[in-house]
Amino acid sequence: MALDRSDVEKIAHLARLGLNDADIPRTTEALNSILGLVDQMQAVDTTGIEPLAHPLEASQRLREDAVTEVNHRDSYQAIAPAVQDGLYLVPKVID
Repeated sequence: MALDRSDVEKIAHLARLGLNDADIPRTTEALNSILGLVDQMQAVDTTGIEPLAHPLEASQRLREDAVTEVNHRDSYQAIAPAVQDGLYLVPKVID
């Protein structure tokens, strides 16, 4: 699929791009080369190939999910102005 001048002008209008007359031929050529690359990529047979999440098939080393800190909630809430059932109470803002 090749784009012509009127197609590029419509695309520029929809994208709210201000192209002057000197830029339209260069933009048309660039968009046509991008569409040509897309056509090449779509022509490749990819049956039996699973998609990758990462091109290098890298796996991330993960640490064990274990709690390493003690719970300080009671000491933090001891200095709060208003607490109820482990939650901070704040004044009502919206009437």
